[in-house]
Formats: sequence, C-alpha cells, structure tokens
Amino acid sequence: MSARTIILILGFWAVTHIAQAGPPYVTDDPEPVEHKHCEIYLASQLAHDSSGWSGTSPHVEINYGVIPNLQLHLIAPVAFSAPADGSRQFGYGDTELGIKYRFLQETARLPMAGVFPLVELPTGDAARGLGAGHAQVFLPLWLQKSSGPWTTYGGGGYWINPGAGNRNWGLVGWLVPMPVDFEVGRGHRNLS
Repeated sequence: MSARTIILILGFWAVTHIAQAGPPYVTDDPEPVEHKHCEIYLASQLAHDSSGWSGTSPHVEINYGVIPNLQLHLIAPVAFSAPADGSRQFGYGDTELGIKYRFLQETARLPMAGVFPLVELPTGDAARGLGAGHAQVFLPLWLQKSSGPWTTYGGGGYWINPGAGNRNWGLVGWLVPMPVDFEVGRGHRNLS
C-alpha cells in the first residue's frame, strides 16, 4: 500500500471520528424540504471491498421543495476508483435524480410516510470504474414517528440493476437518533 493511500485512509478515519453525524445517510426519512426552500450538501462517500476502494470525493447534493410535500433531488458526484489490481481513476460519476413525495402526515397515532424514487443516470465512465454503465432505479418507502424528544425513521426499498450478470437487491434501514437533551447519571447534559 502506498504512502498516499495510507494518508487518504487516515484522513477519512480522522474526519469520521471528529465530525458530527449528518446527511447523507444510507436510510432516509419521508419529510421533503419545505416548499420554496433548498438544501445543499457537500459530502463524500467511501467504500472498500476485496476489489479495492471507490467513492465520491466530493459530491454535491441539492434538494428543493418545488411544491408542498414534494421535493426534487440531485447528486452530482466527482467519483474515484482505486482498484487493488489496476490504476487509480478520478472523474465525474453517475448522476442521481429523485423525487420525494410525502403522502401521509404524522398524527398522534400514524407515522409520516413518503416515497423517494431515485434513478442513477449512467453519466460516469464505466470503463474507468467511475459509473455503472447503465441506469439503476431505487423504489423505497420511508416512515417516520416522533414521541417527545425522540424521532425515529427508516424503511426500505428495491434497487433495480439491469444488465448482464447484474442483480437487483433490497435495502432496509432504520435510524434512532439520540435526542438533543437527555439525562446522564445524576446531572443533566445538553448536547445543543
């Protein structure tokens, strides 16, 4: 392993242990961005398996509340690929587009519910390991319920991954974040 790769790994490790958690998550919630509001994230993702390293460094995510209960979504990634047996590649990756629609508001008894279909457009160079080489589609259902200071959300969906030798797959995830105020021993600790 080269010194450059070791520095990259240590840098990602340090950032993940220093930084506060926040989007993007693998799981999601059904709540769209408010009407006429915008969210912009600059983020990075890293994956490692026996074939090497890959991810985005960085990607820009933009969410816009186009009408009440509906948001438009875009991820524009700068992708990288560092295969175990091959040369490192860096360039534009596959573009993600989506529409999040909340069809059920949370009540005292019912959770909030929404769908967030996504399409991964094959804009990255698959020959260089910077994209899938074909469109992929994700069809999820997300739920959210609050109780006092606690809010929990998650759900799942199905990835459609066409092409020779490819497989479709399901994804399920749930998040239970810690409330901002909570009791610690005898004292009270405020994390805000």
